[in-house]
Amino acid sequence: MHAPIADGPAILEVLRPLHEERPFGRVLTTTEPAAESTGYVVDALGLTGVTEATARALKDKALTIELLAKYDLSPVRHQVVHSAEEASGFQRSVGGRIVLRPVDGVAGLHIHPAAHADEAARAWRGLAADGFDAPIAEEYLEGPVVSVDSFSFDGQHVPIGYSEYRMNERFVEWEVSTPSRAAAPHLAELRALTVQLLDAVGLTEGPSHSEFVLTPQGPRVLESHARPAGSGAPELVRHAFGVDLNRWFLTVPLGIDELPAASPEPVGAAVRFFTPQPGQVRAVEVATEVGAEVRRVPRGETPLVFLPYLDEFRQLPAAAVIAKSPGDAVPELLTVADCVSGYVIASGVDREAAVTRCEEIDKDIRLLTD
Repeated sequence: MHAPIADGPAILEVLRPLHEERPFGRVLTTTEPAAESTGYVVDALGLTGVTEATARALKDKALTIELLAKYDLSPVRHQVVHSAEEASGFQRSVGGRIVLRPVDGVAGLHIHPAAHADEAARAWRGLAADGFDAPIAEEYLEGPVVSVDSFSFDGQHVPIGYSEYRMNERFVEWEVSTPSRAAAPHLAELRALTVQLLDAVGLTEGPSHSEFVLTPQGPRVLESHARPAGSGAPELVRHAFGVDLNRWFLTVPLGIDELPAASPEPVGAAVRFFTPQPGQVRAVEVATEVGAEVRRVPRGETPLVFLPYLDEFRQLPAAAVIAKSPGDAVPELLTVADCVSGYVIASGVDREAAVTRCEEIDKDIRLLTD
């Protein structure tokens, strides 16, 4: 039997007879679209896990901010705006740069900064044209973006990895590295805020990925998710911290692995996506000595996962995947989902060594476009 993954009642209809025959201990999801529907099933069957209310609180960015404000955490001026006039008015009230985005946006899509009232109005109209006529407007948070990957069990939260990003002008993250040098001076505060955030939204079990901006006033919550991070971050955490968050997803709730009291001391790891110019690939040039295992996605084959062959590189200090061939199209980097040309992943004695290794390999692999 099948059911749409975003339809909680339909999933429950399929699962309830199976649960009555042989009761489930857990119902879990690794995907964003199924978060609320899975929570609906968790609630209906009286199971331990991520509830529908928690899933909704994390998906709806306005609700996340409201819950944080309730507990006097991470103050950020914000307003859900229903018209261009409301967007302009909010910008005037802030008196500086703001950003508009969908309350349930993902993958960096539909993010619109606005420095003045006219820009705010145009941003709202652009979002409305794309189907988002009630976006959230927030004060623009200045500073580097970092993240904390955590795991929770029985209400206990253990922040593990802390990563930083490099991104383009459209906020597309093309490099992730850990442990974050930018986060290090704020680490105690970031870990404490992560725990307070997870308590505020009611998360008691499973992985979470929380992103922050390191503003001059201190860390501010950007968003959070009750799932493993994307862009290969769990593998970076495994490389750097020796912790397999993907394994823990099942083994900690099932009692196979025990959640540690604190994060292990890390080394370094980084992943960097190839960012060739948009266009049609004319040639792929690979240096004679790359110093890393290089895999190519066969011509005409579309990978089924975002970072193909990643599992095969678990024991390697550095590896690269070339996902484009001559004649293939390279899209403009408008969202993380456009990082489809390939990637480099490397580990090192620290973050800087891993990033440097990725940069060296990146220079040895060139995708030339017309």
